[in-house]
Amino acid sequence: MNRKIAVLIPCYNEGKTIAKVVRDFKRTLPKATIYVYDNNSTDDTAKQAAAAGAVVKNEYRQGKGNVMRAMFRDIEADCYLMVDGDNTYPAGAAKKMCDAVLSSRADMAIGDRLSSSYFKENKRRFHGAGNRLVRALINLIFHSHIKDAMSGYRAFSRDFVKTYPVLAHGFEVETEMTIHALDKNFLVTEIPVEYRDRKDGDSKLRTLHDGTKVIRTIVALFEEHKPMLFFGTLAIIFILLSLALVIPVLVEYFETGLVPRFPTLIVAGFLAVLSLLMLVCGIILKVIVKKHREIFELNLLNLKK
Repeated sequence: MNRKIAVLIPCYNEGKTIAKVVRDFKRTLPKATIYVYDNNSTDDTAKQAAAAGAVVKNEYRQGKGNVMRAMFRDIEADCYLMVDGDNTYPAGAAKKMCDAVLSSRADMAIGDRLSSSYFKENKRRFHGAGNRLVRALINLIFHSHIKDAMSGYRAFSRDFVKTYPVLAHGFEVETEMTIHALDKNFLVTEIPVEYRDRKDGDSKLRTLHDGTKVIRTIVALFEEHKPMLFFGTLAIIFILLSLALVIPVLVEYFETGLVPRFPTLIVAGFLAVLSLLMLVCGIILKVIVKKHREIFELNLLNLKK
């Protein structure tokens, strides 16, 4: 049975490399359809991609997340392969990644750069440290063993694509994809791939700006997907602060029968109430998240019919 593979290439000003990327993936996956979505490029990206044989469309909302939302919404396939248009990922790994999805061994196959040549090839300051930090946070929060949480080279099943609500606007979309897969219990596999740094050094990723957005995304998704852990942690912090303030006041009261530090006692009481509120929020949201997971599983069943 013929299985349809769609290669998805979001692009912004990749006129120098996009033709080679399209040709390489057409050679590796000759039966796949190559889609290039031009995201307001000011160079000849669209022209070069079309000349190389890609199906070219436009997405006018700026940002990689917006492009992926449009691609996932518009395109129908059995396997979706996402790759950047800057020629940093090898086409040679594409078949192995798609095979993992098409054989139902994975709903998301991640091209793992960090286990191969990334730290040797990457010349941008702090990017390596940022990747390690994001990976550590995700693995800690979701009890996982992901090696490359921010890779832009991935293959997806149709089930994943059609049930994934893309909320990210920019480069934080890869982090969101990883967390969605872990939270919804999708099968995830990682395949080591060689990484080549951009020859022109003109990375679209702004280290501090986009790094901050990625961290904010992790915190927000932690709050949404693990509310009991998130708000429970805050509850513990507030109650410990409350105890640290109230214990000296109580000791002084039992020794002298006086409470000379009423402001401290009031702050301690406020923190205790805040701790209780955080705990209640965690319990309520945990029930809501569980109900949403049940609805998600039912929607997944309906998708397969």
